[in-house]
Amino acid sequence: MATILKHGMSPDIEFAADQRIQDTVSKIISDIRSNGDQAVRKLSERFDNWSPPSFRLDQEQIDAAIASLTAEEREVIEFAMKQVGNFAKVQRDSMRDVEVETMPGVILGHKHIPVSSVGCYIPGGRFTHIASAQMSILTAKVAGVETVIGCTPPKNGQIPQATVAAMALAGADEIHIIGGIQAVARMALGTESLAPVDMIVGPGNAYVAEAKRQLYGRVGIDLQAGPTEVLVVADDSVDGKMVATDLLGQAEHGPTSPAVLITTSRKLAEDTLVEIEKQLETIPTAEFARPAWEDYGQIILVENFAEAVTEADKIASEHVQIMTRDDDYFLKNMRNYGALFLGPRTNVAYGDKVIGTNHTLPTKTGGRYTGGLWVGKYIKTLTYQRITSDEASVLIGEYTSKYCALEGFMGHKAQADLRIERFSQHN
Repeated sequence: MATILKHGMSPDIEFAADQRIQDTVSKIISDIRSNGDQAVRKLSERFDNWSPPSFRLDQEQIDAAIASLTAEEREVIEFAMKQVGNFAKVQRDSMRDVEVETMPGVILGHKHIPVSSVGCYIPGGRFTHIASAQMSILTAKVAGVETVIGCTPPKNGQIPQATVAAMALAGADEIHIIGGIQAVARMALGTESLAPVDMIVGPGNAYVAEAKRQLYGRVGIDLQAGPTEVLVVADDSVDGKMVATDLLGQAEHGPTSPAVLITTSRKLAEDTLVEIEKQLETIPTAEFARPAWEDYGQIILVENFAEAVTEADKIASEHVQIMTRDDDYFLKNMRNYGALFLGPRTNVAYGDKVIGTNHTLPTKTGGRYTGGLWVGKYIKTLTYQRITSDEASVLIGEYTSKYCALEGFMGHKAQADLRIERFSQHN
């Protein structure tokens, strides 16, 4: 039976915080829906002290951002984009249109068609989230999206040059410097200066995630991507230093980022606790990582790998780092997660930045019902049907007519009966 050695935040406290965020977001979306660009500009001034003549960058500004990169910076960004783009293309190629004759004269098929326009939110805040450009904008372009709008907040009242450069290199058709709820709502609802998009993607803070949730239906969204989560599943084949490093490496995202260890080794759990305290004395981002660990960190001691899988699937963490003597056991048996990182040679940071898989992943147990962002999220799988013979139309019509009568859909039945009448051989 699993034993919790360290508890995280109470679900009741988290729920209350979520309610406050929902109320704030709802009011802001309503303001933008009613007042358009005027509301957007006031919000941008209020939250980011940012009110340029135009939120959209012109080509000269974009070119300047690209030119601001050093040769090494551009090489790093282009390396990452190549990996992400290559894997996205493999994923896109795996999606095939189909057409099949299911019975004589009855042809069914589906086509994969990308959405027409996407708004990609690239977070700013305390860190520079350059990698999010390739994860959302580049992936959308590989999927075949015609118009990709990129939005990112200003950084200390300035255009974030490296982020803009990455957005441009990823293929954004328009780049706008605007952040938060106002950026997401502006893209989704449309204003006087920006046409609405069909879909919103990209990570962000709790307010951005809530804005996407409330706007879903008006536009499509990729998924709920809230505060970063990490789960390490380990046995005594690794040491406390590696486990602590991998936990704090994600806890630094912010003070509400859960970091959890599931282990079969009590000694590893104890060593990890000691090592975390040691690293928190030296890690430059301890001001964020410490409250994340103290308030949301957990350690769960389990008896065996099967119990570890059970507990891990309950948590359904965004990132799951597996470091055991049999990592393939977890690849084979785990069902609920955003992404798996198998073995001590890889880690979540690789996936976040350059390895090639997408870093926009489900949080808050979303891994129970969805995967992360990938080319398929931008693509609609649309079906079609064709009947090529009178005999097939009559046969399907007869069954349809009886089925509609069974359900009481007499207008539907009339559609079928008309085909039976028109295409029967005796006519």
